[in-house]
Amino acid sequence: MTEPIEYLFEKYGIDLQNIKNIICGEKYVAVVLRNGQIGVCATLNIFVNIEPRDLQFPDIKNIQHRIVLNAYYNAVFNYTNNYNTTIDIFEKIDFKKYNNIVMIGFFRSLVEKFERENIKLTIFDKFESDPKLADMSLQLNMVSQADALILTSTSVFNNTFLELVTVTKDNCDVFTLGPSTIMSKEMFLYRNVKLLFGSVFDQNDILTLKIIQAGGGTKQFMPYMKKVFLENNR
Repeated sequence: MTEPIEYLFEKYGIDLQNIKNIICGEKYVAVVLRNGQIGVCATLNIFVNIEPRDLQFPDIKNIQHRIVLNAYYNAVFNYTNNYNTTIDIFEKIDFKKYNNIVMIGFFRSLVEKFERENIKLTIFDKFESDPKLADMSLQLNMVSQADALILTSTSVFNNTFLELVTVTKDNCDVFTLGPSTIMSKEMFLYRNVKLLFGSVFDQNDILTLKIIQAGGGTKQFMPYMKKVFLENNR
């Protein structure tokens, strides 16, 4: 199976007529659809300057195109599900039942919750520097041994997602996390993916869009987003 951006593009393409606006900020890109639905994708400090006309022939290997496509599919799919409740990943999952938890992407506030409950986890993040982080050279080996993997959804646009889930062992539970999450049930086609944790916004949420345009990130627009999840019930 191909990686998610390529898979979704091959299956659904991109409807440029449905895009109202693309907002490229320093930390996030937002795609606003004609009906007001907002999709976002973190940039990880990659410069993005894309307009709808630039995507007439998207290049799946172009990182700027991948970021905007991620935000686009976020906008398209994140509003097609019925979410019964808004909940944090730490409230939804009993992490104490796992013996070997690996986190890809340094979610600081979540790490603090693990620490308060004395739950051990191994953290990898190639874009951060912190004593809590493990050596990146150990990442694939540690992932292959994990029974729970908390995986940043930025792994989709930076094209590391498929490699990471592929090396997980049979009884590993994979949870994708972050506002960049594409909340499509087709993400459950990938190995061991059990839950998707992402976000939705009010239609045409001007405050969120202004924050992104001004270079703000998750901390700034968090008050305006709703944390939602989608579970693999198969």
